[in-house]
Formats: sequence, C-alpha cells, structure tokens
Amino acid sequence: MSSAHHGDHRALLRRVRRTAATDAQVHAIIVPSARPASYIMAAADLARRLNCVLAVLCSKIAERRDIIASIERNRIIVDVVAADVSDVARLPLPRLLTSTILAGTEFERPTDTSAKRNLGLALSRMVGWANVVFLDDDIRVPNPADLRRAVAELPRHDGVGLLIGGYPDNSVVCHAYRRAGGPQATFVGGGALAVPADRIDSFFPEIYNEDWFFLLGDKGLRPAAIVGKAKQAPYDPFADPDRARREEFGDVLAEGIFALLDSGKKIQNADEIYWEGFLRHRQSLIEDIVDRLPECAVEAGQKQRMLAALEASREILLRIEPRHCVGYLEAWHEDRITWRNHVMQLPRDVPLKEALNRLGLGEESTVCLNRTGPWPLEPKLRRARRRLDRGARRRQRHKRLLAWTQATINRLRRC
Repeated sequence: MSSAHHGDHRALLRRVRRTAATDAQVHAIIVPSARPASYIMAAADLARRLNCVLAVLCSKIAERRDIIASIERNRIIVDVVAADVSDVARLPLPRLLTSTILAGTEFERPTDTSAKRNLGLALSRMVGWANVVFLDDDIRVPNPADLRRAVAELPRHDGVGLLIGGYPDNSVVCHAYRRAGGPQATFVGGGALAVPADRIDSFFPEIYNEDWFFLLGDKGLRPAAIVGKAKQAPYDPFADPDRARREEFGDVLAEGIFALLDSGKKIQNADEIYWEGFLRHRQSLIEDIVDRLPECAVEAGQKQRMLAALEASREILLRIEPRHCVGYLEAWHEDRITWRNHVMQLPRDVPLKEALNRLGLGEESTVCLNRTGPWPLEPKLRRARRRLDRGARRRQRHKRLLAWTQATINRLRRC
C-alpha cells in the first residue's frame, strides 16, 4: 500500500488522562438533522439524561413538527428547540469565499450541514450556551457521562471529540483503503464533538471534512482531544459513486494538510510544490487500492460498487490542480477573519426566541420548554448573578483591606 498515505492522525491530539465522570454541565446538544424524526429520539433521551437543551436544525426529510410530535409521543421530558432550515441562503450568516469559489464547479459539495452547524454556533453564542455538543442524527452515545467528561475538557481545548465506534467514520477512499488491508483509523469529527461555543471563533466551511477545518488554527491543529465513545450507525459508503465525487476535493485538502502536520510542518508549507507531490501520491494510493480489489474478501457486487466509487474519486482527482488547493486555502484564511469578525459582533445574553428571530428562524422554529430540572439562566438572571458576584468580590476586597489596615495600625501602636 502507498506509504505516503497517513491512515492515523491521532498523534496530533492532546492526551487526556482518564477521569471519573464530572459534574460539568452540557448546555445544549445541537443536531443538524436531515432524516426522519425517529433518528432524533436517541439524542432527545440523551439531552433528557444530561438535563440540557436539544436543538434540532432540520432540512430535507427532517421537519420540526414531526420531531416535536415524536418527542411528545415518546413522553421524553426535555427542552427542545426545533427549526426548519429550508433555505440556508436566507440565513443572516456571512458570505464565505470558500463557498463561492466552489459554487458551480465539479468540486462543489451541495450540502447544508456546515451552514446548520455555523447557525448552531451563532445561536449558542447569542443565548449563552457555552458548552455545546454537535451530534449527528445517526450517532449514539451509550454513556451520557462521556459528554460531561468531554465538556469538562473545554477550558483546555477548542474541540473534544468522542471516539467513533460501530461503523467507521471515514471517506469513501479511506473505507476502500481499509477494505484493501490498509491501516486506516478514524479521527475526531463533527458527528460527536464538544466545543466551547462562547469563545470559539472558528467555522465549518462548505466542504467535505469541514469538521477537520473547524479544528484548524492559523498554523496547525487547535488544542483538541478524544474523550469517551460514540457509535456510528452502519451505511454503505460505496452505494452511490456521487458520494465519492462530492468528497474527493475536501478529502484531498484535509488529508494533505493533516499529513503535513503529522510531519511536524505548518499549514503555510502547503504550497503548489507540496500539492503537486501530494496529488501524485493520492493517485498512486487509489491505483494501489484498485489493484488490490481482486484480493479483497468482499462479495462480487460490493467489489463492483467499490470500483465504481474509486473511479469516481479518480475522475475528480485528475481535475484537481495544485493551484486549486492553494487558492482554496487562501480563501479559507480570509473566511476565518470574516467569521471571527461576524461572531464578535453578535449580541450576547439574548433571549432564545429573540435570538431565533434575529437568525431568521422565528416563524420556522418551535420552542418547547418541558423540562422539570433547572434551565440555563435567562439573560436578566445571568446579569443579576454577575452583579451579585461582582458585589461579593468587592466586599471581599474591602474586608481584606480593612483587615490589613487594622493590622498595620496595631503594628504602629506597638512601636
């Protein structure tokens, strides 16, 4: 197999000592859903057990009314915010170069997952959800305490993912590499990812591996770690060759950058010369996998689907030029500044319904506050508590000053 392919990037992650479950609070679980309401029930029960908000951003088959009805029918007592995101172009989010330069090209990946996650970041920042977990609707978290452990690490990390078990979460090419006998691992991803929404200034670009880009900083990977386990529902990555076509450009970019970081270099080293070599190695990788297909222990029909998917990937790969990779990264750097400026200008301590209105979701959202446990403090209560805390700190300082003054007077008297 190709030695240039890096099947495991986990050495880039920080090590976290295994600790017992903490009392760290998950404020919201955000699910960008496109599947029927039944897929949300596991996330709803998880939010109930964690006593946090469930925010579902719906499109395609997913509809907010079905989700609310299904939660009520299953008698899950949880606070739910469900919104239909029918047209991401109408959302008051900044226009990003990484989307416009790919629009209408063979490298475009027309999905709304990134936009819904960015919307979730904006909503969380406005209403004060600091510890947020992004969770895909086909992923299960067997132990809710793992999410508490994940958010407990957020003061030290910009992203804490859960180790995805069950069916591996990889691209089509990486799935084929594993089937052909290659050592292929998984990495942290947006399918089960805790983020500090109150301070993070990163965004999800509209491309495959958008979650890897979210975790990147100016020069390399932001502080990130793996804590706990989640389980991915099985699917057939080779069922539709178009899946491979839509993934290839993003997979090339992300795998290329992370291979660079694995080697101890920085994103700035990804120039046209680097991409020329990486694209050549990527082509060799796909050719090696195709050559090994006859030896793969899978049934004949699956081999044909794998071959069709790999041919679709190679079709797009041959159209990618080094200048495309460099140009995209330049646009991504500009977008990082654009997004940072956008989130810095977002209002804080906004009531939930007002925030939904500001984000253009007022008429397309349903808010059901069903929970019996404590709700994260509303803006006025948060401000009042901050004032009380400041007053208490001032009183403590005043008390210490009086004690110091009295001690000084006593020393002077003894003299």
